[in-house]
Amino acid sequence: MMNKNKVFFNIYEQLSINRIILIAVLMLFGAGVLYYFKQLGEALEEREEKYATLYAESIRFIIEEGINSTCDYTFVQEVLDANETVPTILVIAGQPSSHKNIPELDDSTRKWRSGEKEKFLYLTIAAMSEEHAPIQFGTGDQTGYVYYSNSIIVKQLRYFPYLLLGTFLIFGSLALIAYSSSRKAEQNRVWVGLAKETAHQLGTPISGLMAWVEVLRANPDFDQSVGDEMDKDIERLETITTRFSNIGSVPAMKDENLAELVEQTTGYLKRRISTKVNWEFVNNLNQPYYKKINRHLIEWVVENLCKNAVDAMAGKGNLKIEINPTSRGQITIDVSDTGKGISKMNQRKIFKAGFTTKNRGWGLGLTLAKRIIETYHDGQLFVKESTLGKGTKFRIII
Repeated sequence: MMNKNKVFFNIYEQLSINRIILIAVLMLFGAGVLYYFKQLGEALEEREEKYATLYAESIRFIIEEGINSTCDYTFVQEVLDANETVPTILVIAGQPSSHKNIPELDDSTRKWRSGEKEKFLYLTIAAMSEEHAPIQFGTGDQTGYVYYSNSIIVKQLRYFPYLLLGTFLIFGSLALIAYSSSRKAEQNRVWVGLAKETAHQLGTPISGLMAWVEVLRANPDFDQSVGDEMDKDIERLETITTRFSNIGSVPAMKDENLAELVEQTTGYLKRRISTKVNWEFVNNLNQPYYKKINRHLIEWVVENLCKNAVDAMAGKGNLKIEINPTSRGQITIDVSDTGKGISKMNQRKIFKAGFTTKNRGWGLGLTLAKRIIETYHDGQLFVKESTLGKGTKFRIII
């Protein structure tokens, strides 16, 4: 199973805990906002229902007392005038009698065709009856109904909490993106600084090794073939130094034969890795494929994938490197092993800094490899397929 590197363990663990706490707090906040506005909306609906009930009672009182009554209607009229927001329609004996707070039925703002207003009125009554049961009142031998619906304010209030939460979500997402970008930029600066410092530190011992090889060659009893192999390893160290120096800066690009480069890299590794690994190199290109690349960085990527494959197989198994053309004029480089495989969950994590299958190391190899392919060479690096207990295939597209 893929483990977190100890250097990054506390950082990632803390970030995960903080993320869970933050999500829980935000969910509680969202639930609280929805609950508060739900209660507020219900309170306003109850208030408007009381307005409609008072309106119906006032109408009933006026009808029962009669127009010619000596009763003081001042208070009743004030009750009727107090309703300035709740849309109502008065229906007596099955016929709409009056309406209030319905701007669409205002004759001063709209000219109606014959029968159009009556049709709209009945449609409005039907819509109101679905929203609220009408308030019934008796007027002698007649029955009256007051149909009503919620005011525009109450209707808008239903959507306000979602609008508010949506606004918080948008600004929160922007803040998270800004934070993630800042953190990623900081990580990049750390990696670049580490790479360049490593290259700088390697310079002195490499120069010393070159001098010592010359001293050894001056000895007549020294086996020159050993010196040749030492020169190859020193050259390899210089190549590694160049790779680290190129991280964080725009690498020099040059037309290179990719298939030949991959074959040379794997050939070098084959002679220095466990003899229990069966290497297979397959080049299905009909002609050489030249591409402007940085030779040292591409070598690094291929070497990293091959070494990871050998580690996944515990130094014993089959390792296959296959190069194929694509219909879009690109090429794919597949590195397949017969190792332990990678779980679906960990396939999304292997390119993050700090995750490694080894007991040692920084867990930056695949992170840097992905950056080299995708940032510097405008390609792709991903897990093509992986089965636990059977193996993994990484794919590079250039």
